[in-house]
Amino acid sequence: MTSKFTELAIDCADPRRLARFWCSVLDYEVQDEGDGIVIIGSPVVPEGKNRLGPVPPTLTFAHVPEGKTVKNRLHLDVNPTDREQEEEVRRLLDLGARHVDVGQGDESWVVLADLEGNEFCVLAGRCP
Repeated sequence: MTSKFTELAIDCADPRRLARFWCSVLDYEVQDEGDGIVIIGSPVVPEGKNRLGPVPPTLTFAHVPEGKTVKNRLHLDVNPTDREQEEEVRRLLDLGARHVDVGQGDESWVVLADLEGNEFCVLAGRCP
């Protein structure tokens, strides 16, 4: 018996704002919202963790009082599905992401940060 990856929890100052950003990035939708918590997930597989086999993980944004202070030890990598990397980076910058330098040097991926400074990478290859 094994486990499957179903959720990623992200601490943040403004769960609604950050959830809206990531819904736009991933084409997800809000699945649940409560006291200081917003859960987003794929509209294609809304049953999530209750489905047999692999599923797109949900993202849970939870309000915490402290701010981010150091580089994330865990981050998301995203792949554009219907455009090239450069176009996707421009789209994400228009949504409010920003370029960040985490010492990556000259690599094929682009490192960005979301609205609260959480780093993520936009990979070069398109993956439908």
